[in-house]
Amino acid sequence: MYATIYHNPRCSKSRQTLQLLKDQGVELKVIEYLKTPPSVEELDDILQKLAIEPRQLMRKKETEYLANNLEDKSLDKLALIKAMVDYPILIERPIVIANGKAAIGRPPEAVLTILK
Repeated sequence: MYATIYHNPRCSKSRQTLQLLKDQGVELKVIEYLKTPPSVEELDDILQKLAIEPRQLMRKKETEYLANNLEDKSLDKLALIKAMVDYPILIERPIVIANGKAAIGRPPEAVLTILK
């Protein structure tokens, strides 16, 4: 089994999810997304796999969310995705991609559903 995890080593849920995947014997590609943010295209693909809208993937309590007026309902999907690319701290974590599916590791066990 192979999976990609968008990981933040400072986040306890991200660390727990990473360990859970390792314990399951999953071969991992670890992307520290704060250092290497996904592109607009990659993030759009992730959102499609998660079947959610951009705001559902955003950390709304981050300073960058408020400072960039991202609560503005007139912003379209592309503007929100670009904001997450520009400010990757806004992206909820961790995100795991496996078997053409995606899951957010909150709780960490939520990612187990895409490993089957």
